[in-house]
Amino acid sequence: MEDGTKILSSSVASQLDAHRKYGGVVPELASREHVRAIVAIVREALEMANTRLEDLDAIAVTNGPGLVGSLLVGLTYAKALCFAHNIPLIGVHHLEGHIQAAIIGIDIEYPALALVASGGHTHLFECLSEGKYRLEGRTRDDAAGEAYDKVSKLLGLGYPGGPVIDALAAHGNPRAVRFTSPKLKGNLSDFSFSGLKTAVLRWTEARDLGAAIEARKRCHKPSIEQLLELTDQETIDMLASFQWLVIEELLNRAGRAATRIGAKALLIGGGVAANRGLREAVKARRWDFPVYFPETKWSTDNGVMIAVAGYVRWKQKRFSGLDLKAQANLPLAQ
Repeated sequence: MEDGTKILSSSVASQLDAHRKYGGVVPELASREHVRAIVAIVREALEMANTRLEDLDAIAVTNGPGLVGSLLVGLTYAKALCFAHNIPLIGVHHLEGHIQAAIIGIDIEYPALALVASGGHTHLFECLSEGKYRLEGRTRDDAAGEAYDKVSKLLGLGYPGGPVIDALAAHGNPRAVRFTSPKLKGNLSDFSFSGLKTAVLRWTEARDLGAAIEARKRCHKPSIEQLLELTDQETIDMLASFQWLVIEELLNRAGRAATRIGAKALLIGGGVAANRGLREAVKARRWDFPVYFPETKWSTDNGVMIAVAGYVRWKQKRFSGLDLKAQANLPLAQ
């Protein structure tokens, strides 16, 4: 990345196929896949950008939060490159990457509110200024993306669940099943999705869906057309209702928090930000502040988001030492 806005290259090694048969990420497998891919991916990114390691002003690397084994692979390799070529190291918080991905090349006014929703995280942060954050709210149990994945696994729809449910929900009636919003005491900016996930489980148990679920499980990487043929309309309507409530929870709580802090912008990042239903729902909201999403390809985990967050820290001269540690539960707001 050049000047925080120009993306010279992006090389990605996906692990979806490796984890698909397990219905979720297997930590040990993820670490091994990182080891296998990282050298070739960095080499390819440099070649695509027509540059060399010696030309870099800094190397940005995620040091948390996340799976420690995977973090260690990237962190160890980044440290080795920085040491060997005398390049500054910049440790980046994973969630800051998702936030910055929403505003690549965009100047916003502060304060802003950031909603990060993915398979592992659902957080609200007040962005006080560039690179400075305060935690506003978070999920108390499942993350939004995690709820998608678990519902998808329950119904034999495959992994990851978000894109599949999003596509099927477009063919359903979102008001067909009246799922109940969680009643949370305390922080009104917190989220909870475990009750909704359980409600889907109870709905499924009350119906004879075993044969249809097994038929879907037997399909290897089925197309949406195949899944539509193998799924009855009542189940599709239920999925539309599930997605509707997830989106309502995300936007209602984000909207109230943005109003409360006087936000001049709302940034929405993370894998769930790629959800078409969510993006359409935002258009229907009559908020008096702009809403920014990353490009769909920068919504799920990628190196570009870490590079742009690294650039913010580079401008502020927030460099890291070679003693930088991987932290599974690294807080963003410090």
